[in-house]
Amino acid sequence: MERFKKITLIILKWSGISLVSILFLMFIIPILFPGTISEQVKIFANKHLSGKLDYKSTRLTFFRHFPSLTVSVDNLVLQGSKPFQNDTLLAAKEVAVGINLKNLIFNREVKIDEIYVTNAYVNVFVNSKGEANYNVYTSKPSGKPSDTTEAGASIKLDLIKFRNCHVKYNDHAARILVDAKGLNYTGKGGLSEDIFDLETDLDIDKVDFSLNRIYYAKQKTLHADLVTRVNTNALTFVLRKNELKINDLPLKFIGFVSILKDGYNLDIQASSEKTTIREMISVLPPQYLDWAKDTKIEGNSNLYFNIKGRFSEPKNLKPRVKVRLLVENGFVSNGKAPVPMNNLNMDLNVDLPSLDTNQLAIDLRKLNFDLGQNNSFRAYVSTKGLDEMMIKADIKGAVNLQTLQQALGLKDIDMRGLMDTNIKSNGIFNLDKKLFPRTNGYINLKNGWLKTKYYPNPIQNINLVANINNTDGTFKSLGVKLNPFSFDFEGNPVFVNADLQNFEDLLYKVKAKGVLNVGRIYRVFAKKGLDLSGLIMADLSLNGRQSYATTGQYSKLDNRGTLILKNIKATTEYLPKSFYIKEGNFQFENEKMWFRKFFATYGKSDFALNGYLLNTINYFIERKGTLHGKFVLNSNYILIDEFMALKNGDNTKKSIEVDYAKIENPKSSGVVIIPKNLDVALEANAKKVEFKGLNLNHLKGLASVNNGEVYLKNTSFDIIGSRMNIDARYQDESPLTANYDVVLKVQDFDVQRAYKEIDMVREMATAAKDVKGIVSLDYKLKGDFDKNMSPIYPSLEGGGIVNLRDVEVKNLKMLSAVGDNIGADAFDNPDMKGVNIETHIKNNLIHVDKFTFKVSILRPSISGTTSFNGLLDLQVRIGLPPGGWIGFPIVVTGTHENPKVKIFSKKGQGIIAALYNKKSNKVIREERRAEKKTRRQQRKDKEAQEQKAKNAEKQINKDLKEK
Repeated sequence: MERFKKITLIILKWSGISLVSILFLMFIIPILFPGTISEQVKIFANKHLSGKLDYKSTRLTFFRHFPSLTVSVDNLVLQGSKPFQNDTLLAAKEVAVGINLKNLIFNREVKIDEIYVTNAYVNVFVNSKGEANYNVYTSKPSGKPSDTTEAGASIKLDLIKFRNCHVKYNDHAARILVDAKGLNYTGKGGLSEDIFDLETDLDIDKVDFSLNRIYYAKQKTLHADLVTRVNTNALTFVLRKNELKINDLPLKFIGFVSILKDGYNLDIQASSEKTTIREMISVLPPQYLDWAKDTKIEGNSNLYFNIKGRFSEPKNLKPRVKVRLLVENGFVSNGKAPVPMNNLNMDLNVDLPSLDTNQLAIDLRKLNFDLGQNNSFRAYVSTKGLDEMMIKADIKGAVNLQTLQQALGLKDIDMRGLMDTNIKSNGIFNLDKKLFPRTNGYINLKNGWLKTKYYPNPIQNINLVANINNTDGTFKSLGVKLNPFSFDFEGNPVFVNADLQNFEDLLYKVKAKGVLNVGRIYRVFAKKGLDLSGLIMADLSLNGRQSYATTGQYSKLDNRGTLILKNIKATTEYLPKSFYIKEGNFQFENEKMWFRKFFATYGKSDFALNGYLLNTINYFIERKGTLHGKFVLNSNYILIDEFMALKNGDNTKKSIEVDYAKIENPKSSGVVIIPKNLDVALEANAKKVEFKGLNLNHLKGLASVNNGEVYLKNTSFDIIGSRMNIDARYQDESPLTANYDVVLKVQDFDVQRAYKEIDMVREMATAAKDVKGIVSLDYKLKGDFDKNMSPIYPSLEGGGIVNLRDVEVKNLKMLSAVGDNIGADAFDNPDMKGVNIETHIKNNLIHVDKFTFKVSILRPSISGTTSFNGLLDLQVRIGLPPGGWIGFPIVVTGTHENPKVKIFSKKGQGIIAALYNKKSNKVIREERRAEKKTRRQQRKDKEAQEQKAKNAEKQINKDLKEK
């Protein structure tokens, strides 16, 4: 017993010593090595990270991620790679790296084998051009041998942990968004090896996934247990054991992903087999999940998914997606339902080759359910293609809508009525070729009634009898009848009767009458962002044939009636704000739709129109139809700035191109986008038009909009106290670029006022700041606008004449420098009255034709080149009395602010023109001063050019002989 006690004491003693030693080392090591670790981590970051790294503090401790010795960086912010160097890639409360203790103590080397990230926001972004912000890691060039003596840290990872992170992946090139919140991730394996197995445990509280702005997952929980074989040499990930759970739906998948230089290659097969319908429903959007909780749902489901192929934006390659969803023996019932939805079966197959919607194939092989006796629905629909769609469909059912609503337990909607449908269709649908499937069928709705929780009154007495028939697969035999379509809302009945025959040359008879409170009807459906108010009052009778209008047989048309709009809000996907039609009184007279009284506002701008649209019925009939019209436009004020596509506004339904351009260029205004389906002539009268702070008053002239271009002809306005006349053309190329042509004439404007008030004058004529008086201008220009709708000066081409009618030029630095060098003070105040200066602009250079003026008894003349950046290469000839026939040459180089003068010289120093790419709207090279070359170098260059020409001639002769 004594010996046992002795042994126990010895064990306790040494255990205590060991524990104290370990604790001592845990305290002392961070004190002994902080400089080494902090310095080597900093060296590693500076050497291997191209993005800017910033953090509040660093700590070396065992206790944050016990038992690992970790370097913890608090409040870390890492910026993205170019061109996103000002945007955040990673922001984290803590980023910690685990240090290999053995290497630190014995080799004084920092080997990182663990990474911990806590409370982080990771923002991965790829713009529309395919440029990514995550390329911040800079590896060593492969051609150079490694320097084993170099100081710094190295990575050999065995563990990665993310805790409570928000990860956002936004790929505009692929139009994919993944937004994961509450992400917890643990990855284990030999992450530094060339090939290793990565064991992953992943939990996400809420994840969103969208493609082309369509959300396929919204606020879903996700759990993943994965084993992935990673090949770092080939950047390939082989999915070995992979189990996901999205909400309640289990999902298994296998396959691989390979990261390529210009994209990726993948083959992933996923399945969720032998699951229940309730588990499948759990992946629906959140607003439907509350409904599912209170509803009895039974039945089986299977889901299969495959995506295979290569994605490369530069090569326009995209993978193929296949999906199959099976639902069997479904049963849905709410406690209040008199009968359940029974025998619910569905077999849906989707095939999308190359993610190309024109190749989309949808095969709904089966969809059926019963709602008791004589109350059932059956459907089969198969389509292939989009622009030219193969269709085969068989839909039949008789459903009591009130029974359907009760069986599903729908709480937010109350509907009634008997709906009966029977449609069979088989053939090709193609608008361009005027093909329509052979079809025979009808849809009937009797005594319909619809009420939602969003509005107290229902839409009632809904009756619809619609028949469709096609016998030969062409538009010619297609007929559609609505007789009638009617409903009551708020005590106002609405009636529509229509008989449409022969869609190849449409024969139509349509009658519509009623009053519709638009604001209240939208409140019934609680549509966000529409926010409409106002009334539509119609009393229309339309009777005619499509060809009567296109061939000018207007007397055969019988279109008449009125349409009145009041306080209607309208939006377009290319404008940031909404139009408000305060009042619109339209009258139909055969081929014309007259605007008898039309007043609308857009932001601060107002418009009053009087005139007509021609052939509006054909516009709605034809594919990609164009509206033709002629109007008188009157306005008190038009602010062009608020029409720019990327300006802020209330429109939430913008095109994906505009949305992406706004995200990628948040500080840009964009350009004005012109509708492509208008051919309208306008006689415009506007009291004030404002564009980027420039005021144009009393604008009058002819304007037209045609195929996405705006033309101004014989248009004049007051600007800076003068009347300007212009002809112009404008066309947008994208939300960020546009091009224009303009011919302008302005008589007698004040130079100083123009210099102070017009940005373009300051940019194009910097010397104008030293000029006072009155000038006239006759100029022609063409060029491009940038993403803020400002001129891109290297894109400008054109020329014209400036007449210095009555000016005073004092202390112009270039002329003063000439005067100083020849001893003539009069150059500080030359006489330039009545002088015409002709210039030509191209590639950011202004070429000045020779012009002559007076300086006391001298007759100087100037010609040469200057640039928008102020470079000078001018030739000056000083004509001596009498008459200036005899003179001597002077060259002026340098810049406007610092001119350099050489007397008795004819040779200056040339300016190499800028290079501008019109397709990308980018300046490839700015203009610069040409290199000075000796006569010997010039002779060598000439000989080289001559030899190159001789070689080319020899090659041509050789090629001709071989032929």
